[in-house]
Amino acid sequence: MRHNTRGEMPFLDHLEELRWRIFKAGGALILAAILGFVVVHYLNVTQILIRPALLFLPDGRLSVFDPLTPFFFEIRLAIILGLIGSFPIILFEIWSFLSPALERREKRIIIPALYMGMGLFAFGVGLAYFVALPITLKFLYGFQTDTASWLIGMNEYLSFVIRLLLSFGIIFELPVVIMILASLGLVTPKFLRAKRRHAIVITTVVAAFLSPGDAMTVTFLMMFPLIILYEVSIVLAAFVRKRPREEEDPVIQPPTEPPEGVEEAE
Repeated sequence: MRHNTRGEMPFLDHLEELRWRIFKAGGALILAAILGFVVVHYLNVTQILIRPALLFLPDGRLSVFDPLTPFFFEIRLAIILGLIGSFPIILFEIWSFLSPALERREKRIIIPALYMGMGLFAFGVGLAYFVALPITLKFLYGFQTDTASWLIGMNEYLSFVIRLLLSFGIIFELPVVIMILASLGLVTPKFLRAKRRHAIVITTVVAAFLSPGDAMTVTFLMMFPLIILYEVSIVLAAFVRKRPREEEDPVIQPPTEPPEGVEEAE
């Protein structure tokens, strides 16, 4: 890449680099999606997703009302697995493009935050699968048991489960987002504490938006982690916040009075 006398890359070279970064990230996504399709089709990933609902499936199988449903479901799940599998490569390409514009201190904070984000995403998905999903299914399938016979469709059930798992994984990224914003000086712990009431309202709206269908149970199950994560984010923001330059490099003011002995010498 060409650089000018100040070491800066020309604008057109920035665009060229961005184009190649996008090309590499897109190629990684496509290859990971193909591998994801093989995994979904041959390793029975669907069986893992329906395991929490086996109690409500007498024959252990979902109902299919459209012959295209199984095929398109595998395609959709393969894309999701491909996105998750290729995310480290995509993240690396984004980081390689943006890192030259970041300060050394910001790099020291953002890199661990990104690794922490992967762990939090996995933890959120696990919490949804092992805790939220069984509670939700037991609650929803507990109505009209004497008058209704459940016929659980593949498309409806699996769409519900996937959205629930991804929703919990996404909301657990809140501390990472706030850590990065605080390290860049865009938010402060004082601001986050002052907007705590607004945050509770926003978390309720976000939980309702991310909740699959009209499941209010899921909304309430998501609200509590969001509120806890917000409080944790305040602590993390206080730890990594970017302080004003005046605090980092205090300016030494000249003395207002002459040193002792100067007047006597004169």
